[in-house]
Amino acid sequence: MTKEVIPMIDSTFRTIPDREHRAMAGLSMGANQALHLATGHLDTFAYIGGFSGTMNGLSTDPLDPATAFDGRFKDGAAFNQKVKLLWLGLGTQEPNPFPASVGAFRAMLEKAGIKYVYFSSPGTSHEWLTWRRDLNDFAPRLFRDDRN
Repeated sequence: MTKEVIPMIDSTFRTIPDREHRAMAGLSMGANQALHLATGHLDTFAYIGGFSGTMNGLSTDPLDPATAFDGRFKDGAAFNQKVKLLWLGLGTQEPNPFPASVGAFRAMLEKAGIKYVYFSSPGTSHEWLTWRRDLNDFAPRLFRDDRN
């Protein structure tokens, strides 16, 4: 992704090729992959989104920010300075274990003092309508710095 896909995109399309103008998001298991990739390359991505998914997959186990995911979330202040937007979304009717796994991830973020946006899609499940609503909320937040 970082060695082939992003350079190809930057050479083919009119992009601003820096981390301040780069986002990554995914849905369901793609959210898991996108969050792992983006948080592992904070020198490349400033905006990160997970639609109906998080880095802990379907696990509902409590997460310790000091040790989970190689400690990427242990320093909340440093993470907050680098990441302009960490966004998570979920439908209110998603099946188990999605609500609990996203809840465990959110609890870890809160424990670390990490700022994030959570969007709840009313009455939707693990389906396209949820993800359309997620995108509708996520996309307008990109490439803005409203944190202050």
